[in-house]
Amino acid sequence: MAANDGHRVTVNGAPCSLDGTDPATNALDWLRGQGLTGAKEGCAEGECGACSVMVARPDGTGDGTRWTAVNACLLPAAALDGQEVVTAEGLGSPDALHPVQREMAVRGGSQCGYCTPGFVCSMAAEYYRPDRAAVDGGSDGASTSGQGGAAPHDAHECGPNGFDLHALSGNLCRCTGYRPIRDAAYALGAPEASDPYAARQASPPPPAAATRLVGTTGTYARPAELPEALGLLAEHPGAVLVAGSTDWGVEVNLRGSRAPYAIGIDRLPELRTFEVGDDVVELGAALTLTECERLLEGRVPLLDQLFPQFASRLIRNGATIGGNLGTGSPIGDTPPALLALEAVVVLASAAGDREVPLADYFTGYRQTVRRDDELIRAVRIPMPVSTTTAFHKIAKRRFDDISSVAVGFALDVRDGVVAKARIGLGGVAATPIRALATEAALEGRPWTTDVAREAAEVMAREGTPMDDHRASAPYRSAMLGTALLKLHAQTATPQEVGA
Repeated sequence: MAANDGHRVTVNGAPCSLDGTDPATNALDWLRGQGLTGAKEGCAEGECGACSVMVARPDGTGDGTRWTAVNACLLPAAALDGQEVVTAEGLGSPDALHPVQREMAVRGGSQCGYCTPGFVCSMAAEYYRPDRAAVDGGSDGASTSGQGGAAPHDAHECGPNGFDLHALSGNLCRCTGYRPIRDAAYALGAPEASDPYAARQASPPPPAAATRLVGTTGTYARPAELPEALGLLAEHPGAVLVAGSTDWGVEVNLRGSRAPYAIGIDRLPELRTFEVGDDVVELGAALTLTECERLLEGRVPLLDQLFPQFASRLIRNGATIGGNLGTGSPIGDTPPALLALEAVVVLASAAGDREVPLADYFTGYRQTVRRDDELIRAVRIPMPVSTTTAFHKIAKRRFDDISSVAVGFALDVRDGVVAKARIGLGGVAATPIRALATEAALEGRPWTTDVAREAAEVMAREGTPMDDHRASAPYRSAMLGTALLKLHAQTATPQEVGA
């Protein structure tokens, strides 16, 4: 796997050439083409984790590296230019097993073995998490030590060694069963001082390389700075913007989509900002959801409820907050919450920035006000946030699923009266929407059971729900009304319930 001069990736410590790789090739196929066949394709859409590998990413301090598990089936191989990747083969060998591999073996964590390399990589990324520490309680004890912030009680299920089991939420096993895998995870100690991957974390990850790969299907370009990206976007107005590729990767794999010109924006420093002020929190559009969760540290409780329900940790390690808005999907999970938070989208072009309230951003099914020469630079959330917030997601599976209905609530209840109500809805119209009629039915009225029931009847009629394979229109309407009643039951004081 000797590398030629040009585009290359460090894989398991060895340089590998990307030259000649078509831009439509995903990282999984490229790695397997290098002879590293441990990672497998199970679903090709990021829902099984058989393709999991570790990549070196910034740790958030600017000084170190965080080993991060991602779905190789979704990530373009071109996006790895200049980066470091570790596969299951690189962690250990049959004669010198890595601690994760050893625990999986001795505790019966593998049967057919198809999914095992992916589990091993996801488990190793959690094994190397720098803030992992032993916690009090038994192996089923809940803890919020996994990622930081005030998360719901089931957001992090940590063992006595601090291992957050939700780090494996994107990995599926069809034959072994999860108990021995959990046992292996909870048996892991701390990395030894001589562990090369633990030592690697003390140094920064490699910087993002400026990239331009041309192939038979098109071109992939990753500029070094925002002005260059905006220039490319002006030259190629139909270009596909690629960040985490958790949406575009599915289109490429399952629908055969190809981009004549793709612009990688995932590592642009201007899109990876994080600022906290008295009046606003700004999240750079290229921050992954995992990074947003870690950086916010509980400042926005509504988002803390959203994050654990957004797909899986593997997906959140790649998916970006700007990308989830950029797709314009009516069933994205972040829009309902951000609508309730009255978020503002910052759009950048060569002419400068412009701010658009998220409530005005969506114009139709997968259509937005973003022009062809613009990209999302940041998302701004006004502070302080409302006192009563919640995120309700109705889906067929508890985790790692697309929502049938999603609701974001942000209410200010003062002295028993709803002074302000903002409610965002997803899955009930061609776009994410605000529940304006329900907000009007609540504002200025006491937060009582009777008022909640009246407003729930209004909310059940919001939007234009449709029948599809995920849910029927009547079911969606019923879930809207139920969501508001659930919020009242969870947040009202005994006096308000009995009023």
